[in-house]
Amino acid sequence: MDNDVITAVVIDDHEVVPVGIRVWCVEAKPPIRIVDHGTKISAAWTGPGAQADVVILDLGLQHGRQAFNELRRLNESHRHVVVFTQDASSKTAIKCIDLGALAYVTKTEGPRHLVAAIRAAAQGLSYTPPSLSGAIAADDDPNRPQLPRREIDALRAWCGSRSKSMAARSLGISVRTLGTYIERARVRYASAGRPAPTQAALMARAIEDGLMSIEDLSANTSELDTKRTDAPDKPA
Repeated sequence: MDNDVITAVVIDDHEVVPVGIRVWCVEAKPPIRIVDHGTKISAAWTGPGAQADVVILDLGLQHGRQAFNELRRLNESHRHVVVFTQDASSKTAIKCIDLGALAYVTKTEGPRHLVAAIRAAAQGLSYTPPSLSGAIAADDDPNRPQLPRREIDALRAWCGSRSKSMAARSLGISVRTLGTYIERARVRYASAGRPAPTQAALMARAIEDGLMSIEDLSANTSELDTKRTDAPDKPA
């Protein structure tokens, strides 16, 4: 971000939507600058939109699998995406988060949640508006346990490491992906009436549920210390 001014590009097939988003962003405190908008995904790859901090993407712009392919491509290019759509389907929301969207905001949720999502995404952070929280809580896919394996692995790695970057490296994923898994786990606990707003609280929840033990954390820390001890000294 340039001088802490957040920039965004809007991709939506209705011309009135970018106008409304621009007004919301101008009125935000501090304001957010919409640098471009378009009805095609190319606006996020060329011109001012190519350098925008955040891509605000409407899934209605594309159809079926193509929309998910575009979201996947943006994620693989390390773009920060906020999905802003009329689709309130829990299945679609979960799919978008899995593909790398940092937030899924429905158009009925209005400016407060969209602006908050843009601010979080600009820093590479997840944002959970009510629609996404409800989608995760209602996620009853039989292939999805209450806490999926990837989220459990992310919690174990994060709680057993000295930083998110170290945890992500141990799992072979990006810090951003790790953060997404941790945020989803946090929302699941909150939706179950067991909020865990901090790392210590998440660790306590995971230990309570048998997802990890104090011994696991001690073993992870000892392994990290051993790796440091075994590493060759750098020349003076």
